[in-house]
Amino acid sequence: MIQIKDLHKSYHMGSNSLHVLKGINFNVKEGELVSIMGSSGSGKSTLLNILGMLDEADEGSYTLDNVPIKNLNEKIAARYRNEFLGFVFQSFNLINYKSALDNVALPLFYKGITRKERSEKAAHYLEKVGLAEWSHHLPSELSGGQKQRVAIARALASEPKVLLADEPTGALDTKTSYEVMDLIQGINDEGKTILVVTHEDDIAHMTKRIVNLKDGLIIDDSTVEQVRAQQYV
Repeated sequence: MIQIKDLHKSYHMGSNSLHVLKGINFNVKEGELVSIMGSSGSGKSTLLNILGMLDEADEGSYTLDNVPIKNLNEKIAARYRNEFLGFVFQSFNLINYKSALDNVALPLFYKGITRKERSEKAAHYLEKVGLAEWSHHLPSELSGGQKQRVAIARALASEPKVLLADEPTGALDTKTSYEVMDLIQGINDEGKTILVVTHEDDIAHMTKRIVNLKDGLIIDDSTVEQVRAQQYV
């Protein structure tokens, strides 16, 4: 599903240059649940931005579902993001004045789907994350865990090939974090490819493989025995 080969990325600030990714090689098969770990400055955010087509590497190749991701203008990048990727963020990124249903339906608007079908799909995915009865509530009326569930429903609504979750439990307490990971595990059980960026060891062990970054290099890439979040919920 994802093939990253010899990826390099530097940022230039005046006469200074910061080499952030120093030759990353990384593959993800369809249906995997992978966590990416690393301290601040390790390069994980840069890697995620490249995977999410929000930034482009200086060298190396990135292939997503057999499509080479390179030389994209913003229009094509936006179309590919909409077609291939679902995003879940630490800060939820919900629109405050729109209901849960409207937030989930929003990506479908950009796909040219009719209003009726958007509403039906959004309702389906809210039900999937256990929030059917909260569909007409605003984000301000929801708990942190509920907001993240809405964000996950929104990410799933466009039926992406890959779900990219950037610190999805970072703003949540432990119990709510495990509830969100239980949901993510359930989505992965259905075959969805998911990448989770996290700095929390317990969350990483709820995935099936942990990739550790340090100073722009992968220092460890290990399959782990998955801890099921359900036992803590």
